[in-house]
Amino acid sequence: MRIIYVNGAYLAEDTARVPVMDRGFLFGDAIYEVTAMLDGRLIDNDLHLARLERSLKELGIAQPWSRAQIREVQHELARRNDMRDGTIYIQISRGTAERSFTFASDMVPNMVAFTQPKVLHGTRAQEQGISVDLIEDPRWSRRDIKTVQLLGQALAKQAAQARGFGDVWMHEDGVITEGASNTAFIVTQDNVLLTRANSHATLPGCTRLAVERLVASQTGLRFEERAFTPEEACSAAEAFLTSASSFVTPVIRIADRVIGNGQPGPVTRDLQALYLQAARESAECIDWERSVSEVEA
Repeated sequence: MRIIYVNGAYLAEDTARVPVMDRGFLFGDAIYEVTAMLDGRLIDNDLHLARLERSLKELGIAQPWSRAQIREVQHELARRNDMRDGTIYIQISRGTAERSFTFASDMVPNMVAFTQPKVLHGTRAQEQGISVDLIEDPRWSRRDIKTVQLLGQALAKQAAQARGFGDVWMHEDGVITEGASNTAFIVTQDNVLLTRANSHATLPGCTRLAVERLVASQTGLRFEERAFTPEEACSAAEAFLTSASSFVTPVIRIADRVIGNGQPGPVTRDLQALYLQAARESAECIDWERSVSEVEA
């Protein structure tokens, strides 16, 4: 049975509980992070833990655990669940109190974490590409904070799937914001790589940042941070999306428009390979030989 971390305890899944009065449950007053694990090592984990700390700070949620302590929870969950490939999810809520819109300043946060085994590399989507639908962005204005308020994204993905699409990109005020759970990239016809600059309108993607660094250091590709319209996206030479659990995934159709020749393009293929190599080389190691008794001691 899967082992889940809840507020300092490692519990069997059927006994793991959070309080009914948890503000994450009642108000969505919580943040989360997801780190990928490939071949038994954590990918871009420093970026994810830094973003977790930023999200907590932006919402004024206390952080009683150090980054090293949170990292140890990740490692121990991987060991206890013997997971080598998949994701580790962390959620921190403001805490537990009688339901009220306002809250005390000294609330003690609740932290939950669990593993999700998953094949992350060599997927059909990565090999063949996916289609994405386009919708008006339904979310609140502070999308740069990674909160658990995901109903808009969940409904958007569900509707896109029902229409036969693999995912969905959202737009607002005439320009693309981002995907429902990913960052949107396009390659223009004159070979410029575009993605929107970070702001309150989008989540600062960790995989996005890793790809941006690779473009700057290992390619001669021209890169620009600017908003682009749905029309620009539909007429692009290539398109792809990035996220912690999908890495670099080609987009071969946007709405009713086929991108390029309907196959993943050369820029996307190069970035897929570069990212996978860099991720493996820089991945965070886990001491798989460390015993549970050592951790508990």
